[in-house]
Amino acid sequence: MNQLPVKRRRGRPPKFSAASYQNTRDALIQVGLGVLTEKGYSYTGIDEILRQAGVPKGSFYHYFDNKEAFGAALIEAYGRFFANKLERSLSDSNLSPLARIQAFVDDARAGMHRFGYRRGCLIGNLGQEMAALPESFRSLLREVFQDWEARVARVLEEAQQAGEISGHTEPEQMAKFFWIGWEGAVLRAKLEQSPQPLDQFAEGFMALVRSC
Repeated sequence: MNQLPVKRRRGRPPKFSAASYQNTRDALIQVGLGVLTEKGYSYTGIDEILRQAGVPKGSFYHYFDNKEAFGAALIEAYGRFFANKLERSLSDSNLSPLARIQAFVDDARAGMHRFGYRRGCLIGNLGQEMAALPESFRSLLREVFQDWEARVARVLEEAQQAGEISGHTEPEQMAKFFWIGWEGAVLRAKLEQSPQPLDQFAEGFMALVRSC
């Protein structure tokens, strides 16, 4: 991300109502999520986000202390958003446990198609850029992945109880494997502008857990 100027506060800051302040801050986060999932952190400038959000250039520091704080807010917001997206599929009691995982895959597949395979996973994108990012992001990214892994592990445990997969399967290890493979499949889907990598990974994962 382009280097921001040194923070300066001249005169009195503009007055914001609590509602307008939160709305503008939320708008910056929403635009930031969209831009970063397409371009990544290193290739995105704050000016582009401010312009798309319709926020005056000099107002950024009224909402975030610095670019690192903005990046942390994006990670937390995306983690919450994606956890909710996951749960819509993984908590669907009308489906068997493994069918819930497939439902997530299908939903994500449709989402990537809707955006022309330009957008991937913000957390995965940032993980690939970690060498150029603030060190504070490392623990935030790990926490998000651990949360997602725990959700998939829970469903795999339910699959064991339902007899869909063997009792010898280790849900936590297979959940980690799922996310390692899934992030690679998302990257390849963006590269090829095709859902095929997502489908191939999902088919391979399902075959693996059923054969363990």
